[in-house]
Amino acid sequence: MTKRVDLYSSYGSFKEQVLEAIRKETFGEDIGQNSWTTIEEYGRFIEWLRITSEDHVLEVASGSGGPARYVANRVKCRVTGIDQNKDAVATATQAAEGLTQLIFKVVDANSTLPFGDDSFDGIICVDAMNHFENRMGVLQEWRRVLRAGRRALFTDPVVITGPITNDEIALRSSIGLFLFVPPGVNELLIEQSGLHLVHQENVTENASLISSRWHGARQRYRDALVQMEGEQRFEDLQKFFASVHRLTSERRLSRIVYVVEK
Repeated sequence: MTKRVDLYSSYGSFKEQVLEAIRKETFGEDIGQNSWTTIEEYGRFIEWLRITSEDHVLEVASGSGGPARYVANRVKCRVTGIDQNKDAVATATQAAEGLTQLIFKVVDANSTLPFGDDSFDGIICVDAMNHFENRMGVLQEWRRVLRAGRRALFTDPVVITGPITNDEIALRSSIGLFLFVPPGVNELLIEQSGLHLVHQENVTENASLISSRWHGARQRYRDALVQMEGEQRFEDLQKFFASVHRLTSERRLSRIVYVVEK
């Protein structure tokens, strides 16, 4: 059995110089994302949500808060970010000090959300839906807190679109709980949850690109990372990133974006 690797333990030392350098090489323009997205792609996602400065957006799995800050600054709207990682929320809250339109909360997105009905004008969740075991329940909660006629967007980076061995699945899911689905399952769950699918697109190329860059950047800073992480964790993460790149570049695992409407 492949040992789980904590990809997100670096949140506590997020501003370490070596990590900033790696992120710059990986993402180009670094907005604090911890996923397979670039700023150009994230900008497209925001446009698809059709949000304005009058709106209130929920970001699910907000991580260190960088993408939420980007949305708040670009659209001038209110943003609430939720994440179950306490270190991530602490980092996000500290970075957002003085920004009254931005708030972060420790919330398990698998559970009932601590918000009233019709609370948000948009919901965005990038590369985290695969970590939610109760996907139907998550979508139903999104429908509850989303205002009528408004949109939610999520990406699923592990849609099974080719043959995968059990060892490959174990390695790809070595950073935590994963839910792998074949094509058609997300579409069915969206319909059954009462939401309406308005757009979907294959965005696997970014996962292939980012995972390759991330692996290469980490390799160039190997000595510094081994001092920070330990040799075993460094090697385990390198295997993880190599696995992501191999499976996505061969399109055996695909990354799909779904835009839904209430």
